[in-house]
Amino acid sequence: MFKILLSGISLLVTLSSFAAKVDSLDVPSGVMQKTMRAVVVLPESYAKSKANYPVLYLLHGGYGHFNDWITKTPDKTLIQRLADQYNLIIAMPEGEVFSYYLDSPVRKDSQFETYLTKEVIPKIDNTYRTIRDRKGRVITGLSMGGYGSLLLAARHPDLYCAAGSMSGALNPDMRSWKLPPDMMQGIKLEFEKILGPIEQVPDTYATFSVINLADKLKANGQKLIFDCGVDDFLIEPNRELHRRLVFNQTPHDYSERPGGHSWEYWQNSLPNHILFFSNTLKANGSIAQ
Repeated sequence: MFKILLSGISLLVTLSSFAAKVDSLDVPSGVMQKTMRAVVVLPESYAKSKANYPVLYLLHGGYGHFNDWITKTPDKTLIQRLADQYNLIIAMPEGEVFSYYLDSPVRKDSQFETYLTKEVIPKIDNTYRTIRDRKGRVITGLSMGGYGSLLLAARHPDLYCAAGSMSGALNPDMRSWKLPPDMMQGIKLEFEKILGPIEQVPDTYATFSVINLADKLKANGQKLIFDCGVDDFLIEPNRELHRRLVFNQTPHDYSERPGGHSWEYWQNSLPNHILFFSNTLKANGSIAQ
């Protein structure tokens, strides 16, 4: 009985060790004519302060939704603890199940690049006390979200000072993806819905490949961090982006660690990204005071 009591007390201490607020809000989209949701985690200090805070945009993966990072990590307190630890607002917008956070040339109802950059960011900035400048804004995500983070950063250097990717699906053409043929075919059909058949529009796929944006990422001068598990089916595209950034002499933080395409891996990866971003934000003077 005494051990059970101690265990209960320990659990209560763990759950009460952070006081970050988990908020949610509607984010209407004029470009897509629909309203979507976002989760926003505010650090404990936010309610007691009048300061403006830096914002991390944290993107979910394919076949997921805006609340994945709150509900699917093995440690359900992860995001709140990181927001408190680094005094950071963490915003998690909707990307739907297969948008790849790009403006689809095929589907009018899938214009997520415009949504994220022109509708979500202003909504967050107008709702919360944020640092309304690229020096106080960073972005990362997992899988599809990792792709989206680097794509948006490459195409909008005015919005983000740093970007990352965890297990990023960096090439829509799926070259060197290590998946069974039936799974590859299913994902290929999903890409066709937003980009068209690759056999008919190969240039479109090349344009939307993050691997092909290595020179753009160098020109932008943003701080970059990305990683992938050695057992992940997306390891080769990540290695290829790393090779190209090494070749064109773009400073970046790249790592490979044990693990596959899993929430256990991403839970371990995210704190490294946020530490990296925190150092960048401090160097910019973009911290809440």
